[in-house]
Formats: sequence, structure tokens, C-alpha cells
Amino acid sequence: MCGFGGYFGSIRDAEALLARMIAAIAHRGPDEQGKFVAADAGLGHARLSVIGIGDGQQPMSDASGNLTIAFNGEIFNYLELREGLIAKGRHFRTSSDTEVILHLYDEMGEDCLSLLNGDFAFALWDVRRRRMVLARDRMGVRPLFYTNKDGVLYFASEIKALLKVPGVSAEIDPIALDQIFTLWAPIAPRTAFRNIHELEPASVMIATPGQVTVKRYWHLDYPHWGAPSKLTNEDDAAEELQALLSDAVRLRMRADVPVGSYLSGGLDSSLV
Repeated sequence: MCGFGGYFGSIRDAEALLARMIAAIAHRGPDEQGKFVAADAGLGHARLSVIGIGDGQQPMSDASGNLTIAFNGEIFNYLELREGLIAKGRHFRTSSDTEVILHLYDEMGEDCLSLLNGDFAFALWDVRRRRMVLARDRMGVRPLFYTNKDGVLYFASEIKALLKVPGVSAEIDPIALDQIFTLWAPIAPRTAFRNIHELEPASVMIATPGQVTVKRYWHLDYPHWGAPSKLTNEDDAAEELQALLSDAVRLRMRADVPVGSYLSGGLDSSLV
């Protein structure tokens, strides 16, 4: 796993703040740390190298310098996406899946999220449009939290990094506590702390000067009641499950480092 933090807005001592935020989540990325600071935006990153070990340093900018991203996660179908982009004339400088997102966003904007198969959270600074884009994977596997303080948007992979922002306190939210005792966890966007929020799964936040919007980019497609099933018998269902599971495992084996898996004796582990 990696971790990142950053801000959108005008602040003082940006370098020092990013250093404190990333130090708070350094355990998420022991291999490298990096920072990017612009006039009214900043990104910091702690990296655990999995793909593109030698050339995947972050935050990563595109060749034009107009787009800069801090990314946590894996894009399982990045090779297929990369091939499609190369066929369109795109040139890559690295072997990382992070650069694939930069090219896709440059082509499609936030609509590119519908093409990503993976576990991810990222912050992308678009200097041309003066906007910060935060996004999270469909299931919410990778965390992403945010808060607003004095007109500045702060965000990070863990809440402890946000607590390094001056004036942001760990004030308990009693409604969140009730949800924790009842449901085991607060319901996003609520967290255990007042004024600190979690970006919901399958959501994208777009922050521009004076405006922040959040929207869903994907919804689970439940079959309609009474609709005919595509699978007519158990053998067909078992065959499709085998194909889907095999493909999912194959995609998750892509890495530039040795891959292992923690498995128990439960149904899901036994299937894998």
C-alpha cells in the first residue's frame, strides 16, 4: 500500500505541512517519499513500490506539467489500457500504472474512472482547469479522507495525516459512535471525528475555487425482479464463476515484485 496527502487552496509553509502529513503515514510507503507544491495546491506521497519500481516515483506529472497525480492502489487492467492509449499515439515515459491514469484523464477527464479495474484512491491536480480531483475505487478498498479548514480542502489516505493540519482536531462525533457500536463502522461520508469526512466508494470529488462537488461514477447494477436470468442452470453458473475468478486472480498477479497471498480455510480463500 502507499499513502498520500495534500491540499487545494492557499496556505503558508506548504512544504512543512506536507512533510508532517506524510510523516504521519510513512508506514504506508517505506520505499520513497515525494512532494509537489504549486501556487494553490500541493501533494505528498509515501510509496510502496509494486509496479514500475525504478520509474514510478510520485507525485507524478505528465510531460506537459499540466497534470500531477498522487496515487494509492493498483490498476489491474493497466496493460490493456496502456496498449489502447499507445495505439492512439500516446507516449509513455514509465512502466507504472500511475502514468496510465494521467493519460486517460487527459483524454477523457473524470469519465476515465469507468474504465479502471482496480483498488485505488488518488488526487489529481489539473492546473489548466484549476481543479483538484479526488477519486476512490468502486468498492472503497483504498481509503481517502478530507476536511475543509478556512476555505482550504485537505485530504489524505489516513485521518492521522489530517490531524497534522493546524486547527483540525479529533473531536468525536457522537452519531458516528452510535453507528460504530451498531454497525461496526461509521457510514461514509461520516467518520468518527466531526468535520473529517470519508470520500464514499465509487465517488469522485471535483474541487474548484469556491466550489466542491461530489458525484457517483458507478452504481451496482442489480437485476430487475422477474427479469430472465442469463444463467439457465447450475453448470453454466459454475462455469462463469470459474472464468470470472480465474481472470480476477490473473490480473492481481501482475507486479514487478514477488507476489504472495494470505489464505485461510474459508469459502473465499478456498476458491482462490
